[in-house]
Amino acid sequence: MEYIKIKNAKQNNLKDVTVEIPKHQLTVVTGVSGSGKSSLVFDTLAAESRRELNDTFNSYVQAYLPKYGRPEVEKIENLPVSIMIEQQKVSANSRSTVGTYTDIYTFLRLLFSRVGKPFIGYSDTFSFNHPDGKCPTCDGLGKVTEIHLHQLVDFNKSLNEDPIDFPTFHKGKWRWKRYANSGLFDLDEKIKDYTPEEQDLLFYAPRQQIKNAPAEWPHTALYEGIVPRVQRSIIHSDEGRRHQKQLDRFVTVKECPDCHGSRVNEKVRSCKISGKNIADVVSMSLEQLKEFVTAISDPLAVNVKSEIMLRVQALIDIGLSYLTLERATGTLSGGEAQRIKIAKYINSSLNDIMYILDEPSAGLHPQDIERVSQALIAIKNKGNTVVLVEHHPQLIQMADYIIDIGPKAGENGGVVQFAGPYSAFLKSNTITSRALHETVPLNDTPRTSENTLSIKNAELHNLKNLSVDIPLGVLAVICGVAGSGKSSLASVIYQKIMQQDKEMVYISQKNIGVNLRSTPMTYLNIFDEIRSLFAKENNVSPAWFSYNSKGACPRCKGKGIIVSDMSFMEDVTTVCELCHGARYNEEATQYFYQGKTIVDVLDMNVNESFAFFKDQPFAQELKQLLDVGLGYLKLNQSLTTLSGGELQRLKLADNLHREGTIYLLDEPTDGLHLDDIQQLLDLFEQMVDEGNSIILLEHHISVIKRADWVIEIGPEGGDKGGYLTFSGTVQDLAKTDNTVTAPYLIN
Repeated sequence: MEYIKIKNAKQNNLKDVTVEIPKHQLTVVTGVSGSGKSSLVFDTLAAESRRELNDTFNSYVQAYLPKYGRPEVEKIENLPVSIMIEQQKVSANSRSTVGTYTDIYTFLRLLFSRVGKPFIGYSDTFSFNHPDGKCPTCDGLGKVTEIHLHQLVDFNKSLNEDPIDFPTFHKGKWRWKRYANSGLFDLDEKIKDYTPEEQDLLFYAPRQQIKNAPAEWPHTALYEGIVPRVQRSIIHSDEGRRHQKQLDRFVTVKECPDCHGSRVNEKVRSCKISGKNIADVVSMSLEQLKEFVTAISDPLAVNVKSEIMLRVQALIDIGLSYLTLERATGTLSGGEAQRIKIAKYINSSLNDIMYILDEPSAGLHPQDIERVSQALIAIKNKGNTVVLVEHHPQLIQMADYIIDIGPKAGENGGVVQFAGPYSAFLKSNTITSRALHETVPLNDTPRTSENTLSIKNAELHNLKNLSVDIPLGVLAVICGVAGSGKSSLASVIYQKIMQQDKEMVYISQKNIGVNLRSTPMTYLNIFDEIRSLFAKENNVSPAWFSYNSKGACPRCKGKGIIVSDMSFMEDVTTVCELCHGARYNEEATQYFYQGKTIVDVLDMNVNESFAFFKDQPFAQELKQLLDVGLGYLKLNQSLTTLSGGELQRLKLADNLHREGTIYLLDEPTDGLHLDDIQQLLDLFEQMVDEGNSIILLEHHISVIKRADWVIEIGPEGGDKGGYLTFSGTVQDLAKTDNTVTAPYLIN
């Protein structure tokens, strides 16, 4: 057997890791959170593969490729080309749908151009992104946005009095200057006193050059009224997503009245196959689409049908039969996006590729995990190497080879604990293998509820007149396969709790916002206090302990890295040779607090820092992170590196130790090792004992087994979901024979 041989990897916390990965096999790299799995697989193996692949292109092409630094590893032998399939949301481009993303819509357009009646044109005619096919009213978006001017602009103010209530339009900001410096308006006149022509010019003028523009006006700039400017450059852009709350005040989004959300014009909708136009077809679930395409008998459709069926069947096999082609890609979860990519590669002709996946089990019911495992085996059987970073027992069990990194997190990790087949792994004595042996018993002493939250006749999305009583004061779990309606039910529960004005903490996978500069230290608001301790101890200004102020390294300006512009070659990123990546100047690192420099402290993880600062008032904030199992995070680690489950637990830490609160959490075990899940469950039990109600949307069997009450939605996803298939204790669930979850409870 051939092996990929990694020798002396030192990336991040890896301690001279030397390990072999079998080619043309499925390998799972596991270990506790923060142990070094990602450092080995993504930051070393994948990074070196992509870096060396990029080096094969000429310098012109390299300038347009993503940049990968050289990982800290002595050498890697027999390294294949890698494709990374990560848990990332797909771009929220308003013109991207499941149909366009998977190319199925491309073949549907071809199908309608060949056999649709009446003939109206070729393939491009059926595209909602083409002038011939798009609805002119909504420009192919399916939605129209209405801007309520009086909510955005205060007509009782002049331009000099900051009348436009949006961040980049405030007085002095660059968009405000476009109107102030245009020479078209009296800046001190109230907008309500403008002539109709002036108001039309300010609000609705299309892009145009200004005649006799003042000196302050940029030579190449075009003038544009406020409404078209907001429509064009804010509503459908990243800026709009960043300022969604402000937009919601003055923008209403409605279904297009002309195309009724179908995105295509009347001519396109007139062309039909078996009585269905292309808009009807993209609104079908993939299961319905399969039936529709199968029934087409026209000989002109034979080749196109096979291409469509190949792609549709791969998506159905991986558990996405509930999706529709019209679904916007921005609404897909990270797990759904990952499975679409997996399905794509099942049909790929590429061979001897290394596919690297990041926790493909995340957000999936055990039945869906079985489907994913079959897809991964299909990719492997085509002669490829598959490497997973994974915690889930189901995927560990089906692996050909297992590498366990540990033993613990951060500085206490980074060592290979085991490398070999599953049968030998079970006999090893690592934290992971011991956790695999532990069987969680079914909860046989469930708490009883005195109060319930009654949901009546819920119809949101695919919920079908669903009625259920949610018990309060207990640990309740809502489960079901992907797309069954769990998140829809959670939204209904949220609205119901809001109506009843009860104390609630709702943390979904979608309402967690972090930026590149966010760290556990900034999130907890303790950096100022840490700097103050150093300042007081050394009788100097706190500014010396900020890498954005006096303490910054003069060479890298506090960034820790130097980016060298190599002109036509790719930029070279190197660790700053003066501060060695520490960000601070020499003087800042000469000051100590209890024997540690500021660099030493920022490099601590939460566990270490809690022990170090145990006598400080802010130690309680650190303790809350320990309570939710995030002790392995470093104080200066970017929160953008955290999984959805980790971010959820970070927010949960902010809301602990209340009383009489309803906690509604969406898959909080996402990204957690088996050992860490038990710790989180113990915390949930404690919170319920303190008088709180916990409602979890969860798939993990360990969590379901410990629940006081289980509600299953199903039986399948999409149109075949949305029904209440079970509500009761986990003991009763295990005895049923008509639910998808019951078989996985018995082991």
